[in-house]
Amino acid sequence: MSDLVVRGFVSDDGAQVVDLILSIQRQEFGLSITAADQPDLAAIPDFYQTGAGGFWVATLDDVIVGSIALKDIGGSAVALRKMFVAPKGRGQAGAAGALLEAALSHARAHTVTDIYLGTTDRFRAAHRFYEKNGFAQVAPDDLPAAFPRMTVDTRFYRLRL
Repeated sequence: MSDLVVRGFVSDDGAQVVDLILSIQRQEFGLSITAADQPDLAAIPDFYQTGAGGFWVATLDDVIVGSIALKDIGGSAVALRKMFVAPKGRGQAGAAGALLEAALSHARAHTVTDIYLGTTDRFRAAHRFYEKNGFAQVAPDDLPAAFPRMTVDTRFYRLRL
């Protein structure tokens, strides 16, 4: 059996991360989104790995099967972004839970008090996952001004640490 490894993003991971995210967004969920629509993917260290932020990947057999990011948005808050897990990393493989635990541990160590996220209505399994892990749905008007909204985001959550 393969061992799941969660580790910090390094620049050599870039192409695999983009492939993972786009394949889930486009092929699995039919979203009309490109890498160009997500310029943060071309600048992960500068965009995510600053302040209380971070970016992690989950691997099985040295292949990236999941990702998660925290974007420092100030005021002891972060935005959880880019949480994607390939079918191979779901379920018993445990990538989603391991990625979230890495991000939460990092957030606590950096005295983050609030984690916000946006998602699309199509990601129903993600909604259940976030709710099971303590996230509560919030209205768009309750998001901090610095929260980076994607045009496809229609549902928003908050976790108080």
